[in-house]
Amino acid sequence: MTDAQETAAGLRTTTGGGPPDEEVSSDGLPVPLLEPREGIPPVVADADGLARVVAAFAAGTGPVAVDAERASGYRYGQRAYLVQLRREGAGSALIDPVGCPDLSSLGEALSGTEWILHAATQDLPCLREIGMAPTSLFDTELAGLAGFPRVGLGAMVESVLGYVLEKGHSAVDWSTRPLPEPWLRYAALDVELLVDLRDALEKELDRQGKLEWARQEFDAIASAPPAPPRKDPWRRTSGMHKVRRRRQMAVVRELWESRDRIAQRRDVSPGKVLGDAAIVEAALALPANVHALSALPGYGQRMGRRQLDQWMAAVDRAKALPENELPQPGATPSGPPPPRSWADKDPAAAARLSAARSAVSALAEGLNLPQENLITPDTVRRLCWEPPQRLEPGTVAEALAGYGARPWQIEQVTPVLVTALAATA
Repeated sequence: MTDAQETAAGLRTTTGGGPPDEEVSSDGLPVPLLEPREGIPPVVADADGLARVVAAFAAGTGPVAVDAERASGYRYGQRAYLVQLRREGAGSALIDPVGCPDLSSLGEALSGTEWILHAATQDLPCLREIGMAPTSLFDTELAGLAGFPRVGLGAMVESVLGYVLEKGHSAVDWSTRPLPEPWLRYAALDVELLVDLRDALEKELDRQGKLEWARQEFDAIASAPPAPPRKDPWRRTSGMHKVRRRRQMAVVRELWESRDRIAQRRDVSPGKVLGDAAIVEAALALPANVHALSALPGYGQRMGRRQLDQWMAAVDRAKALPENELPQPGATPSGPPPPRSWADKDPAAAARLSAARSAVSALAEGLNLPQENLITPDTVRRLCWEPPQRLEPGTVAEALAGYGARPWQIEQVTPVLVTALAATA
């Protein structure tokens, strides 16, 4: 039995394995969780219903489990189309942000309460858009710090609590109205056991001496400012690496921006308007006319003449741009070059990186946690590319802090990195 399996077995024994009114399988196999404890709550979609939820959750006790469902791949943007909550004394609630687009009153009622989320960084942006932001949180996905090899919600609930969550509706179109009952059941079950899971994981993190590490990670997530808008988002078009010439880059930009305007106006995912592969095909081919464009992959028989005309117009705009208005090649990324080039560019830096990676890997294995949780690979690369002039614990710790490492990470990795870097000096 692996360390993670022993941990999970111990947790199931000490926590009782989930809802108090359920019986764990006598043969030790995971038990399907088919219904929320109090049934599927009604969907709240008006001011009166929201006021009742706010009052109930304000009167509840303990942390609050929070989840959100988006319509990624179906709608434009990443807005929330359903918010699920559960708290002791309040039960579970399902809120429709289409009918209740401002949940700031709920956010205020939960101010100072610990929120439990799974993969918090995925849900926080869409929750902030509707007025909800935690002052403190517990992210059950970061249970990877306790050595669990699979940290998806279903995997964690199964290994820690002994229950199987039905995950068949994770990628459906949550903008659908009315939402089908099976989807609502799935959504309610996503928060059904989050409090139980949080309590079990807190005990395990504490047992392993990692609870303070986790708290530092949670605080960093809760206090992180919203990500700024990406500069030149068209440069992230899939397949962009094939586009070398500036005129071709201009075609990608024009097609991407045209697609984005159409997708935003129609409120559909940009990929449903025109695929990235089709954009790149047009950029590489620089078609002379609509007929040539229609022969390219992605512009076939299903596309009407009006659509072809609008894409051809975008291509023509790019072809007509003067040289001084063509996009420049992508800016040189900040930080070190790709590691594969280090041996040629700076053999000493390559040696430092090899030694540092080995040291971090060994330490992570000894601490029973993923390397990326111990310290980000980017931080290690930056340190090895431009190490401090004096390889001492204080200077290395200062450099790590400058790259955003948490205090617990600095404490753990500084000694092994100093040793590894000094050995290659």
